[in-house]
Amino acid sequence: MLKKPHNSFACSFCGKGVDQVEKIIQGPSVHICNECVGLCNEVLEAEDRQEPNLDGAPLPKPADIKKHLDQHVIGQERAKKSLSVAVYNHYKRVYSGLSDVELTKSNILLIGPTGTGKTLLAESLASILKVPFAIVDATVLTEAGYVGEDVESILVRILQAADYDVSQAERGILFIDELDKVARKSGNPSITRDVSGEGVQQELLKILEGTVAGVPPKGGRKHPEQPLVQINTRNILFICGGAFDGLERIINQRIGHRAMGFGANVAGAEALEMGRALARVQPEDLIQYGLIPELIGRLPVVSTLHPLSADAMMAILVEPRNALVKQYQKLFEMDGMKLRFEPEALEYVVELARKKAMGARGLRAVMETTMFQIMYELPARDDVQECVITRDFVEAKGPPTYVSRKKRA
Repeated sequence: MLKKPHNSFACSFCGKGVDQVEKIIQGPSVHICNECVGLCNEVLEAEDRQEPNLDGAPLPKPADIKKHLDQHVIGQERAKKSLSVAVYNHYKRVYSGLSDVELTKSNILLIGPTGTGKTLLAESLASILKVPFAIVDATVLTEAGYVGEDVESILVRILQAADYDVSQAERGILFIDELDKVARKSGNPSITRDVSGEGVQQELLKILEGTVAGVPPKGGRKHPEQPLVQINTRNILFICGGAFDGLERIINQRIGHRAMGFGANVAGAEALEMGRALARVQPEDLIQYGLIPELIGRLPVVSTLHPLSADAMMAILVEPRNALVKQYQKLFEMDGMKLRFEPEALEYVVELARKKAMGARGLRAVMETTMFQIMYELPARDDVQECVITRDFVEAKGPPTYVSRKKRA
């Protein structure tokens, strides 16, 4: 009987012999080949490369975030994609725990006419991520030491939204509305004190970038004897929004300058409509509007929302989970009645809302005015099975159509 050669051994893991792999490392009782070593390295790297998560749940991917936003916000496709990517990258930075590379924070600036969904976008983002969310109005802010709300006091809102859990508050989303209202009064630096404009912007710089701020837990002004709560804003995502009325004129003026001159193309100097103009916004336009360069630098993600078309406003009325038509139908259902809107009636509601130039908010204003009287009268009636809203009723030319309830024998 022939004996095996001394060097005839195989990998203890995959069973391959010396002639099937490049190298086999010998141990006291086990052997391992170079292929199994590589596989072990891949397993170890995969364990170290854990996906970021929110309290144990996986962080939603940008496509999942956008799909959630689609359920609440109609249109604004580019803005939703831009926000989804920015928010995903922000929370990857917060939860990844990277030590070799420091990822900087990307706060967001939303620009668009009133009623186009800026606040709703921010609220919807917070709901899918299940993080504390608060809204503050920039118009009430003043520079420290002057009458009004201190800029650092806005952190009280996020602390309250987190039920005074500082660790939760430090990873929330804070929406600063009406940022355009704190623009300085001219594009040039102010000579006199501008405490509610440029002064507020200066105060916002440190908070947006990341600082440890001491805030009174119940709000109000600080005083020496009051205990303060220390909040680190490094991982708080700031979303700033504003209508920036007149910004499109600044953009058109900048674009139009290129088409001026002897023999220039006159068609190129025509003003762009608001949505297309805002989509071409540049930092120099915002500086001319009245934002300081340092603040613009701390809002690197700029997303614009365009005015709502008639089709978009019709979709807002009927499609989202919180659509106005669905809300009124549910209210009538609670009283044991059905509610139906004729298409012509909804078209006229959209027409009236567009005249108000309030965006989606105009829809609620028109609907509240239209439905007020029948919502007062119908709950007391038990003879109505269905109410049909007609165009004549919306135009105040006649009553709605009622379908009577059949009496039981």
